[in-house]
Amino acid sequence: MTTPFLWHNGQIKPWTEATVHVSTHALHYGSSVFEGERVYATPQGPAYFRLADHTRRLFESAKVYEIEIGYSEDEINAACHEVIRANRMKSAYVRPIVFRGAGSLGVLPKGDAPVDVAIMALEWGAYLGDAIEHGADVCVSSWNRPAPNTFPSWAKAGGNYLSSQLIALEARRGGYAEGIALGHNGLLSEGAGENLFLVKNGKLLTPPTSAGILAGITRESVMTLAGELGITVEERDLPREALYTADEIFMTGTAAEITPVRSVDRKQVGAGRPGDVTRALQKAFFGLFDGTTEDKWGWLTPVSDVVVPDHEDQKAAIHGRTPQQQPASMGAVA
Repeated sequence: MTTPFLWHNGQIKPWTEATVHVSTHALHYGSSVFEGERVYATPQGPAYFRLADHTRRLFESAKVYEIEIGYSEDEINAACHEVIRANRMKSAYVRPIVFRGAGSLGVLPKGDAPVDVAIMALEWGAYLGDAIEHGADVCVSSWNRPAPNTFPSWAKAGGNYLSSQLIALEARRGGYAEGIALGHNGLLSEGAGENLFLVKNGKLLTPPTSAGILAGITRESVMTLAGELGITVEERDLPREALYTADEIFMTGTAAEITPVRSVDRKQVGAGRPGDVTRALQKAFFGLFDGTTEDKWGWLTPVSDVVVPDHEDQKAAIHGRTPQQQPASMGAVA
């Protein structure tokens, strides 16, 4: 999973040249924040879905952990466009990441630990394969999400995904496509990397943001689209057994998009296939990218059409800062 180029500390550079040292703070302590974004092929060309919202959350996550990014939101947005143009991509999964770099090995980052910023773009299809069409078989994990006063769930931080790995590993070991975690109180939280929605009697139910979940951007988009379709949405605490009595279940996320669930713990959900509400929301969501759903909210940002240099000349086409032009804040954590 590589592309020819990525953006790293202000420069477009070959993928293989973006390296870090083994003493990198984030490698040892998980001190990174990141985003997952999608670029879709639309009739008007490649377009980011809710790029500004993702970038804003990246900065909010960094603020929680007192990581100084060293670039403005506009500069990060521009770099996201640049990496798509450099790789001549029509669609992509994009990963901006900000992390504390090589320095001292103490848990508390010192002034000698720089902050690195990188943006990668990859070809990536449906996250859970054909489950987006036929439904996924999932399980309830034995691993719970952390309590709210332990790891901040609203921050999209690298360290938070150790929990996700445990949930996903257990699920795959049991023959499931994905796992669902309960919160510290035994109520429903979210999937390993997705938010959770249940349909009961035509009403859309989802755990609240206080349930140890990431406040997903796709989650919010689905709730908005549901309102457009006249579907009632309730954010509320939900017990585990709600999964077994739901008419429909689906999971959302930038990677997962809107993925139906056909069974939980080998108990069939509804008719065992994607239901009418799920299908209607999928149609509205993917319609944003083929033009059949009006983008009333300005969620799509077209990738500007500029001439990209030939790949062999790309190293000389540095549109961002050179290392010598890095702001002082890039070399120290505020």
